[in-house]
Amino acid sequence: MPSRLGIHLPDITVVPEGAHHRRDDGFLPAMVTALVVEITSKATARTDRAAKTEGYAAAGVPLHLLIDGLAAGGPRCTLYGVPEMGAYRVLSTAKFGEPIKLPAPFDLVIDTGEFPET
Repeated sequence: MPSRLGIHLPDITVVPEGAHHRRDDGFLPAMVTALVVEITSKATARTDRAAKTEGYAAAGVPLHLLIDGLAAGGPRCTLYGVPEMGAYRVLSTAKFGEPIKLPAPFDLVIDTGEFPET
């Protein structure tokens, strides 16, 4: 994912099966990505919450799931979507222990009850 200071590498990237649009440098273009996931750590929390979220929205990644065990107010997941003009809408949030649903094409409920609090 492009950024002003280089590239962003998501913790997890989900691409549709058969999306073989690898560039010469070995990277996939952001436009083929269906979902990116970031898992915060003490070292990356600030970048994961701001710069990476903004970068993924600017690149047009349809869905971004932030798993934030260090969030103020307690650990939670935030699902972002509908990227427009470099920004996402918050589609849903869930505290660790509550389910969070990914919309189509996933139509999947994630049980966050097993997520470790960091």
